[in-house]
Amino acid sequence: MKSLNLIARDNGAGLSRDLQLLADIFSNADYRVTVTGLGHRSRLGNRLRRARARLQRMWRGWFAGQLNAGYDINLMIEHVRADMFGQARRNILLPNPEWLRAEWLGHLRDFDLVLAKTRHAERIFGELGCRTRYVGFTAADCRDASVVREATFFHGPGRSGNKGTLPLLELWARHPEWPLLTVVWRRKRVELPPLPANVRMIRDYLEDAPLRQLQNASLFHLCPSQTEGYGHSLVESLSIGGVTITTDAEPMNELVTAERGVLVSAHAAGKQELATLYDFDLSAMEQAIEHCIAMPDEERARLGANARTWFEDNARDFPNRLIAALQTLD
Repeated sequence: MKSLNLIARDNGAGLSRDLQLLADIFSNADYRVTVTGLGHRSRLGNRLRRARARLQRMWRGWFAGQLNAGYDINLMIEHVRADMFGQARRNILLPNPEWLRAEWLGHLRDFDLVLAKTRHAERIFGELGCRTRYVGFTAADCRDASVVREATFFHGPGRSGNKGTLPLLELWARHPEWPLLTVVWRRKRVELPPLPANVRMIRDYLEDAPLRQLQNASLFHLCPSQTEGYGHSLVESLSIGGVTITTDAEPMNELVTAERGVLVSAHAAGKQELATLYDFDLSAMEQAIEHCIAMPDEERARLGANARTWFEDNARDFPNRLIAALQTLD
């Protein structure tokens, strides 16, 4: 039985859920799994860590194979922890391009394999010279068929500031005739504009049950991300089988296609680490929302069914792709 060390910042949110999901997959595949949850580090701690990593790299260069590796595999999720390279025989990275810090680029060559959640990431890290393998990812199944669904809109950016929330609020303020928009946004220190009567804003933390109730109650889900490492909110919306509206830019349009959602034209609006940020075109979003409001029942049902089918197929296949990728290191 191979030993595998999952390494990620245990943030009580998305990364923590990813840790648990991956731990379950590898345990079911007969790996002996250790979960190493990381906390925040101070600037001094980061400098000391980088200095230690440089010394370890020198040691590894001179005495390759002599370090006492405690694991067969280290799998680092999002964060590069060079000081942990020597703890395993093989090191694998599962990155998010928008969070890959410039200071980590020099360590990429030390990874035996980079796993790509999207084709977008596969290209980025391939062009950086990494041995890269596409595996995809998956998200929670949020469907609750017992909830009555209405032709309203849901937008759940969580704590993120790159989901197009403020422009959406601006659009709704222009259209008091539009259906209710429910927004669940916990981002602090953001000054909100005056909210129209057809916007319900929730800024408190919601447990899973009430959040799932809100998600399933709305037929239309607005997920116009500027960028995504994977796109949990997008895939959760697809799992519900409603109509998902997102930005027509990579990697969002890789997950949501015209066959299972509504794409809105966008333009490049800057960079975040290795990822390009995209802003949706306001007029195009306005037209997309009008289209959704007038959408025939048959089109809604078709898009929702296609979304659910894709979610189920992807959720079934992801563990197989993941395990097969690790087996290439044998």
